[in-house]
Amino acid sequence: MKIAIATKDFTVVSGHAGQCRQWLVYDLGRHRPGQLLPAPQRVALGADEVLHVFADNRAHPLDGVDLAVVASAGDGFIRHMRQRGCEVLVTGESDPAVALTRIVAGEALADPRFDITTSLCKLRDLFARY
Repeated sequence: MKIAIATKDFTVVSGHAGQCRQWLVYDLGRHRPGQLLPAPQRVALGADEVLHVFADNRAHPLDGVDLAVVASAGDGFIRHMRQRGCEVLVTGESDPAVALTRIVAGEALADPRFDITTSLCKLRDLFARY
């Protein structure tokens, strides 16, 4: 299983996932209980790879990710990721390492915080291509 966490500067779980350019990707395919979690791969998306504008006409650096962890996301982003085979988990947890540790342990994550941009994204998503 691969988990991608949207971040700001690779340190804090980021909101507005469709615009996020910095992701931490954890490959848990070989992880076993009791082992240390693997180090993440840092993925810095180019301006044309940001998922809000990505044209889906070629491979994407986040292809193969099973779960995206974000602080906020619009319905269009969630639909787009599902079309790419990825579920989206919205959380109020700000620390990527804590979020990953809780997910692996099967623990609940903090509820998402209010984010005005999510409301704006919902309006914008009414007219989105995906």
